[in-house]
Amino acid sequence: MNCSEFEAARNKIINSERQKNGIGTLGEKTLHAVLKNYYEPHQENHEIRVGGFVADIVGENGITEIQTGNFSKLTRKLEHFLEFCSVTVVYPIPAVKYLSWMDPLTGEIAGRRKSPRKGTIYDVMPELYRIKYTLDNPRMNLCLCMLEVEEIRYLNGWSRDRKKGSSRCDRIPLRITDEIYIRTPYDYNVFLPETLPEEFTSQDLAAHAGISRTLAQTTLNILSFLETADRCGKRGNNIIYRRK
Repeated sequence: MNCSEFEAARNKIINSERQKNGIGTLGEKTLHAVLKNYYEPHQENHEIRVGGFVADIVGENGITEIQTGNFSKLTRKLEHFLEFCSVTVVYPIPAVKYLSWMDPLTGEIAGRRKSPRKGTIYDVMPELYRIKYTLDNPRMNLCLCMLEVEEIRYLNGWSRDRKKGSSRCDRIPLRITDEIYIRTPYDYNVFLPETLPEEFTSQDLAAHAGISRTLAQTTLNILSFLETADRCGKRGNNIIYRRK
């Protein structure tokens, strides 16, 4: 993690002429653009055609894809890219999020407040489930980029204050707080808290990680596939796991 390089990439995008044309009007959203310039400042390495696909970044370390959501779109790309080079998928997680609201008619932005929800590394799990069968490829790498983010939403919702049901305009990264690289099945142990007992269930993981039971089950499904956690029995209707 290099905070000064991140700040330089952030300033480059936010101060660019494209950004001055107005938030939410860019073909490429701000969060994606900042991360692409942070992980590869040389623009000649951006948007490179590889076979029938376009990679975000192609450099000496292989291909880097910045994916802010919907990993289903990555499936065919990854199958192709992983045949011949290393691929790193960067997934940004808003560890701290501020909300602001834009009037879609005037463009005025107001009402900034801190969201009570804090993002965690487990937020990536529903996305990883979509590409589960690529995760055991030795060329496949993952980077969880933890950020402070300002999310700007349009005041176009169905509630009286027009906030509930509103659509997102843009996300502006404010600061990078951590980077977690996962390069081998062993690295997925980061999703198993050290406080877990030797044998545990999805309910135990949910309690120790502070996540929902459903998210814990998704996490253990992936870790079991990667043989990071072994199924070793049942307790009633609950599957028992052991850290491998």
